Formats: sequence, C-alpha cells, structure tokens
Amino acid sequence: MKRILRAKKQFLLYCVIGASGATLDFGIYSLLVKSGLLDYQAANATGYASGTLLSFILNAGFNFRVTDKIPLRLTSFFSVAFLGWLVSAGLLYLFIAGLGFDKYLSKFATLIVVVLLQYNLNRLVSFRKSSSAESLSKE
Repeated sequence: MKRILRAKKQFLLYCVIGASGATLDFGIYSLLVKSGLLDYQAANATGYASGTLLSFILNAGFNFRVTDKIPLRLTSFFSVAFLGWLVSAGLLYLFIAGLGFDKYLSKFATLIVVVLLQYNLNRLVSFRKSSSAESLSKE
C-alpha cells in the first residue's frame, strides 16, 4: 500500500513539475508563433527544449531525488524528451496541417499524450535508482 501511495505521489509531483515545464514550453511556443519569429514546428522545438530542461532540473532535485550520474540521466531524459517531441511534432502536423485544427488547442492536446508517455519512460529509465542505491534504501 505504501508503495502505491508513493508511486501516486511521485506521479502527481511529476505532473506538477511537468505543468511548470509545459507552461514554459507553451509560453515560448505561443510567443514565437504569435510574433511570427518562428513557424509552429520550430517554435515547438524551442519551447519543448526549454520546458524539458526545467523539468529535468526539478525532477532530479525534488521528485526522484537523484544526485548520481547526472550527465547520463540528463542524456537519458533528453532522449526520452526527443521521443516525446517526435510524437508531439507528428501529432501537431496531423492536427494542424492534416485536420486544420487550431494551433494552440492542438499543442495542448499533444501535451496530454506526451506527459503520460514521458513519465513512464523517465520513471523506468532516466530516474531509476542505481542497484547500490536500491539496496541501501531497503535496509
């Protein structure tokens, strides 16, 4: 029971942290699209990278509380984020170019799919405790 509650707490905190990253992502995306500085795909990549970096810093420090192997974890986190970005870019293309949906609502819809995908991959890969840390926490 304790493990289930801890897992839900971790997911909820991941969502709160993700919301801050997504807010930064969406804000940068909207600013760049509205100002005409970048097209929607380039704005998506820029916003996405900014939100991902913020999310990594907050998740590593406050949620998963890992301090080891930071360069490797950052690489893993950005690899997962890149996969999420590919999904996001594909869905944006489908929604906007293919179906003619609103650029902003389309971006919001992609975030829901990507959060679920990335949480599970990051939990299992990027922030997995090392074997020595797991054995210490069980003692």
